[in-house]
Amino acid sequence: MSYNSLNFLNVDKLFTKEELSIRNSVRSFVNNEVLDIIQSHNRNETFPKELIKKFASLGLLGTNIKGYNCPGLSDVCYGLAMQEIERADSGLRSFCSVQGSLVMYPIWAFGSEDQKNKYLPKLASGDFIGCFGLTEPDAGSNPGGMQTKATKVDGGYKLTGNKMWITNGCIADVAIVWAKLDGKVRGFIIETNSPGFSTTTMKGKFSLRMSVTSELHMQDCFVAEEQILPNCEGLKGPLSCLTQARYGITWGVLGAANACYDIALNYSKTRVIFDKPLAAYQLAQAKLVKMVQEITKAQFLSLQLGRLKESNELTPAQVSLVKMNNCKMALEIAREARDMLGANGVIDEYPVIRHMLNLESVNTYEGTEDIHRLVIGMNVTGHSAIK
Repeated sequence: MSYNSLNFLNVDKLFTKEELSIRNSVRSFVNNEVLDIIQSHNRNETFPKELIKKFASLGLLGTNIKGYNCPGLSDVCYGLAMQEIERADSGLRSFCSVQGSLVMYPIWAFGSEDQKNKYLPKLASGDFIGCFGLTEPDAGSNPGGMQTKATKVDGGYKLTGNKMWITNGCIADVAIVWAKLDGKVRGFIIETNSPGFSTTTMKGKFSLRMSVTSELHMQDCFVAEEQILPNCEGLKGPLSCLTQARYGITWGVLGAANACYDIALNYSKTRVIFDKPLAAYQLAQAKLVKMVQEITKAQFLSLQLGRLKESNELTPAQVSLVKMNNCKMALEIAREARDMLGANGVIDEYPVIRHMLNLESVNTYEGTEDIHRLVIGMNVTGHSAIK
């Protein structure tokens, strides 16, 4: 059955030909090469590494990073690409988001020319995989509470500490790790074969099962002087990376929501109850209409966010608003779609339960709903309720 994302208020009319072309290319790729392999990988908690080079060829690794053999596409192109990838699975979009927004972006924004030339082309091509080490066992929503320490030594630094919930960690060649050096947060590029650096795979997840989620361990891990990111100091650096990633999430969850709506709609047309299709009942129509309403609103929010980003007018609080809204929207639609499928909603023959469980994580990571609510509250009142 052919797939088209919801276009109730003709949001497609607001995209350029290039943007629609990118979206349609990624959509075709997902249809032809991704959807059929997801069930097996999700069941087995494995990541389809064979897709990485294909992601690169489509410009999905660092989509909106310019120069250094990176794709250099627009921010809205990036968003639409993430929408289509997350229609398949949030774990796949997480891989692309981490590679581009959390690994390539800090090197591009805060790195030296030597660092950019050394790492960005290989990350864009998929020859290198990256991860982003900020979250710790006792420092999630408060990254400033990190315990990982860097100590200056001859020729560089030694890092000691642990990071947790790190996407791509066990398959990464390069890690962007944030640590406190003389009490100030600094970023370091660590090649993962460095002595003193190790990883552990986190198993038993009921969410994002296709995503490689890891712990990073550093025990007197030596990092050469030239591997420190020279152009950022303090939390502004890592938080700006998270802003980039959150932007992509606002688009990505549109894909998951669209997938759940599309499945619920088609299921309701074919599932016969009391001699007529589910779609003919008022309660079912009310649920579907609510999905149309919420997805449509979210589409325009993400598009406006993209246009603000392209004109360099975007603020972190604006991203918080749309991340908070769109993640909650997508999760609620997934839950409603699961309910509409009845018992079929809990088996993986239908992807709704997988999307629902994935979105539980997406609603939490890169800032929980409550944290974003407090960020917006601080922006509109001028008072911080976080501390």
